[in-house]
Amino acid sequence: MTDCLIIAVDGPAGSGKSTAARGVATNLGLRYLDTGAMYRALTWWMLHRGIAVTCAEAVAEQASQPVLEVGTDPAQPWITVDGADVTGLIRTRQVSNSVSAVAAVPAVRARLVAMQQAIIAQTCAGGSGIVAEGRDIGTVVAPEAPVKVFLTASETARAERRSADLAADPAATPAVTQAEQQRRDRADAPQTAKAADAVQIDSTTLDLAGVISAIMDLAQQRAGAAWTR
Repeated sequence: MTDCLIIAVDGPAGSGKSTAARGVATNLGLRYLDTGAMYRALTWWMLHRGIAVTCAEAVAEQASQPVLEVGTDPAQPWITVDGADVTGLIRTRQVSNSVSAVAAVPAVRARLVAMQQAIIAQTCAGGSGIVAEGRDIGTVVAPEAPVKVFLTASETARAERRSADLAADPAATPAVTQAEQQRRDRADAPQTAKAADAVQIDSTTLDLAGVISAIMDLAQQRAGAAWTR
């Protein structure tokens, strides 16, 4: 087992991965990596430049162009593209409805997975641990992670949470959000596999504190009491 505590949190959109992962990282004094933000940032960049995100060839040709940087402080995560802070800009419905097509392109996945693995390796080399969340974390990005969680929730609960996040958009009703979510679930299915050694946590009836507690308990069981500081 690695001496570096890596907590991999996978699961579908709206399951509460980001908030729970940040809470765990904060409580355990770890760094935090939102891998989904990296795919969103690249998608935003493509859309901003009028690149047809549904054309895999066009996306592959441009995938290496933008300079991406991501912060790993759970108290204030950020991401920049070519030096511009896009932390808020990447959370729109337009980006959400386009990111699956971009993330499915092999050239995109190869670049971003390599970046994510480098960030994890650098964090561990610096003596810290990290909570990495998104898709393909426990199976591809960090298969050596001693703690793996697959966080899920009912379709209705996930749609309601996503709709609440988009409260400023009157068109983002729970029904519309659920329909968009179902399309995204289908598109993301190849990257949403549960690792064989991951523990599934259903957050449908759990509050945030309950989800964080469950992940921290798992970390204590699998990685030792030294990390429950």
